[in-house]
Amino acid sequence: MTTPLVPPFTRETAIAKARLAEDGWNSRDPERVSKAYTVDSQWRNRAEFPRGRKEIVELLTRKWARELDYRLIKELWAFDGNRIAVRFAYEWHDDSGHWFRSYGNENWEFDAEGLMQRRFASINDMPIKEEDRKFHWPLGRRPDDHPGLSELGL
Repeated sequence: MTTPLVPPFTRETAIAKARLAEDGWNSRDPERVSKAYTVDSQWRNRAEFPRGRKEIVELLTRKWARELDYRLIKELWAFDGNRIAVRFAYEWHDDSGHWFRSYGNENWEFDAEGLMQRRFASINDMPIKEEDRKFHWPLGRRPDDHPGLSELGL
């Protein structure tokens, strides 16, 4: 892609921005992920409202200590100007081996440099059996040939 991933977004750049976010989160590296956000980024994530990269790193560190073998897929829902909406699903298990699929939607707002300044996430967890998992790639980036949410019927 030769087009910069900054607003105003086109369909192509919004899809690419969603995939970059997915790739970052699948790294499960809080420091790496935090760099995609402005230093004073505002979030709503479940019942937490972190402000700034330091609090984002703290939230993600707690998250990935609890949500083990985390694998995520994001899919573009809508975009306009400097805003993107995605839907997502991720699978994980707790330290007792109970599996979950978490579903949600995120609304994103970006600054002129393409850093996310606001993120509003709504997330629901559904217990699943291990044999009902759909995300089986090795930990890390989802392979390009792995189906997305729509192809998986999610």
